[in-house]
Amino acid sequence: LLLLAGWGEYGRIGRGQWGIPTVSLSSVLGMMAGVLASTMESIGDYYACARLSGAPPPPIHAINRGIAVEGMGCILAALFGTGNGTTSYSQNIAALGITKVGSRLVLQTTGVLMIALGVFGKFGAVFITIPDPVIGGMFLVMFGMIAAVGISNLQHVDLNSSRNLLILGFSTFSGLVLPTWFHSNPGIIDTGIKELDQVITVLFTTHMFIGGIFGFLLDNTIPGTDKERGIKNWQDKVQGGGLNSSNLSCYDIPFCNSFLK
Repeated sequence: LLLLAGWGEYGRIGRGQWGIPTVSLSSVLGMMAGVLASTMESIGDYYACARLSGAPPPPIHAINRGIAVEGMGCILAALFGTGNGTTSYSQNIAALGITKVGSRLVLQTTGVLMIALGVFGKFGAVFITIPDPVIGGMFLVMFGMIAAVGISNLQHVDLNSSRNLLILGFSTFSGLVLPTWFHSNPGIIDTGIKELDQVITVLFTTHMFIGGIFGFLLDNTIPGTDKERGIKNWQDKVQGGGLNSSNLSCYDIPFCNSFLK
């Protein structure tokens, strides 16, 4: 009935660009740069999600499994020719912190509803009627929550140390300014190799990559004690605290856990 009424449309599936997949070196290198930056973001999203939901910090095997699933999603997206990859969505993590709802069943049900809204345009049109100021206010709350969760990780670091203040200020300011400058000067990267130019441009226009790489390099080159860097507090308060297999059971899947750890 929905199809007869014109509420559903599947014709674009048949009109898709079906054929043998093509591979170009420039596209592969460009996407690899984007995937690298997205992977760094996803790892931070995993820790932020665990913090907001009250779960223990994700173990290494859970992080590896999450990155692997995102990689498989990117492969499927490439095979279908969608032109976009699969990654974690920071806005959803902010919504989790605001609503205090972290149930997997709720999120799975929401995913099914999103698919239905994408298939039946009449239902999706309801959300288009939401005024822009309402959406803007919602984004302010969500992005503000994400930024606050990221900053809260500094509680383990000695912020009275001039070393840490230098690293924090330099990496944050660089992550905000340098990508903007590269966007304003699109032809500044010219190595003579088009593929290499694309990779460098993607990396240097990603705020998280610039800020993260500067923070990583400075934190590992400027001398500092484990306590000053926050490593000791992190191990004592987060990775310690009596975490055992029962505490980490929320990261198990229904099958093959022994092979995935």
